[in-house]
Amino acid sequence: MNVLASKKAKPEIKKLSKEEKKLLFRKNVKRDKYLLLMFAPVLIYYLIFAYLPMTGLVMAFTQFKAGSGMMGLYTGTFVGLKWFIQFFNSPYAFRLIRNTFLLSFYSLIFGFPIPIIFALCITQIKNKYLQKGTQIITYLPYFISTVVICGMITNFLSPSSGIINQLIVKAGGTAINFLGEPKWFRAIYVISGSWQSFGFNSIIFVAAIMGVAPELYEAMKVDGASKVQTIRYLVLPSIKPTIVLLLIMSLGNLLNVGFEKVYLLYNSGIYDTADVISTYVYRQGIGSQNYSYATAVGLFNSLIGFVIVFTANRLSRKLTETSVW
Repeated sequence: MNVLASKKAKPEIKKLSKEEKKLLFRKNVKRDKYLLLMFAPVLIYYLIFAYLPMTGLVMAFTQFKAGSGMMGLYTGTFVGLKWFIQFFNSPYAFRLIRNTFLLSFYSLIFGFPIPIIFALCITQIKNKYLQKGTQIITYLPYFISTVVICGMITNFLSPSSGIINQLIVKAGGTAINFLGEPKWFRAIYVISGSWQSFGFNSIIFVAAIMGVAPELYEAMKVDGASKVQTIRYLVLPSIKPTIVLLLIMSLGNLLNVGFEKVYLLYNSGIYDTADVISTYVYRQGIGSQNYSYATAVGLFNSLIGFVIVFTANRLSRKLTETSVW
């Protein structure tokens, strides 16, 4: 009876009229006007540079002619999946997908755990000055432009004057043309990328570790747990949701290898391991003016990324009860 009474006692949600909805909307806008002004530049940026360019995806299914302008996007001859079939029948398709996947996969496998390990180590330093100094030093490479990083790599690995080859020669070895041999490119790309970003990427993990309640550390200490046991049974489980969320977001970029860095480091002699989808799209679209074909290849890359992140999110939600949405 009490349950039935409580159900009957629930107040009904009043449906607002159109005028009331308009008044409520204006009231909310007036209340949050400063927050909306702060958000406006972000909204404008994504509208112009993310959503508006999506109208150009029509080119992937039409015969777009250069010089036909914006109207040419919609007046071109419809060709269906012609450009996708042409890409998969080309001799470059397997090489491009393989190189793009391997560069991203190696960067994820070797680059993702390093910030977590670094965050665990940095939070164990008791001296605040040493801790802050170490963090600042490791953050700095992230703010160096890609062009400068690639210039440093080229100079360090130069077969004639590079410091790496000078050390090899002094040790009795033979100078190696690192940027001229395909087998070295993936290692150079992954190592330099991990070095540049691990410090900055650790910020989120450091913040998550700092959010663990001090009382839990004290409880672990009272129970006689060592530092390794504290990290294993307290810290890692506490930051597990953060790790899972960032991993899912990283999987979304699994086929989005940084174009600038590859473009600045590669050459025709190492296409076998260095040529990726983004550089191929650039050569076909900007270099050869095959805009429709390049759009189709880029769309395929984006669709694969979406499928990967969607699948990873579903699996994470089932297995760990943590997901992005």
